[in-house]
Amino acid sequence: MKLFSLAWKSSKRPSKQRKYRYNSPLHLKRSFLAAHLAPNLSAKYSTASINVREGDTVKVMRGEFSGLTGKINSVSTRKGLVYVDGAERIRKDGTKSFMPLRPSNLLVVEATIEDKRRIESLTRKSDANRGKNSRQKLGS
Repeated sequence: MKLFSLAWKSSKRPSKQRKYRYNSPLHLKRSFLAAHLAPNLSAKYSTASINVREGDTVKVMRGEFSGLTGKINSVSTRKGLVYVDGAERIRKDGTKSFMPLRPSNLLVVEATIEDKRRIESLTRKSDANRGKNSRQKLGS
């Protein structure tokens, strides 16, 4: 049985959607780790979302920890989950453990822009989006 196919387009069945996400290779799973940008950052970089990274400051929008703002402690590409400082559960023995959060439930409030590749990707995205907007204005 073939586990993953790049030719797969879509399915209405949630089980097939989960299977696609679960069996996808790591270079594609990275794209599943995107979160929306705050309105001020969205206007600045002229893009709606960005891949999350360690060090980004995010606000939890949904779930048990909604309203919490904290830095991303770690990102699990394999599991597709993010661990945020402050989103912790206390175990029976008193130790704290991070609760995994899905990136779709996060809003990036402050992005770390120390890496050349990240700056490059943001400028590339913003240039592409600005070109789209100008083409739309010209067409209408």
